[in-house]
Amino acid sequence: MGKVYTAATVSLDGFIAGPDESGFDRLFRWYGNGDVEVPSANPDVQFRLTKENAGVFVPMIENTGALVVGRRLFDLTGGWGGRHPMDRHVVVLTHSVPEGWPEKGENFTFVGDGIESAVATAREIAGGRDVGVNGGTIASQCLEARLLDEIWVALAPVLLGAGRPYFDELRSAPLDLEGPLTVLDAKDVTHLRYRVRYP
Repeated sequence: MGKVYTAATVSLDGFIAGPDESGFDRLFRWYGNGDVEVPSANPDVQFRLTKENAGVFVPMIENTGALVVGRRLFDLTGGWGGRHPMDRHVVVLTHSVPEGWPEKGENFTFVGDGIESAVATAREIAGGRDVGVNGGTIASQCLEARLLDEIWVALAPVLLGAGRPYFDELRSAPLDLEGPLTVLDAKDVTHLRYRVRYP
């Protein structure tokens, strides 16, 4: 069975987005600062990575079978136009299914009965591959439910000052992590990976 992980690009002061959803141009510089073209299922999203960054990003995509996101991210991205850039099935945790869905995108499943059900659905869809969950509230809910195996951090050399933290409203803190299991310095980012150690 694959692992459940969360992966996010994070500012040095711990934010995955700045105030009013700002700062993405600085956080995601590493998505476009290289010569390696990585295909995207969404024509509006293009990746040009350095060799080092591609060496982290491509295996992550290949090993991931499904994603779990919250309604907030789904709405913010407009449901990625019906197809996630990673071209993976997306399980959306929400209290209500948006109008017109899932007909607008067949690779979307909407779950309304909690994070445990959302992750279980994603595991079944993933078929033994990894399940990725987005940062913020969803990552925190997974951690609180003891469902999260690993935390991946793409640390960007920027200070955002305020915004949305990687782990939002985490009640079980402090929580020790094992690692870093891997460390990779690359252009405009440092990749770190940790294993969660539950008490």
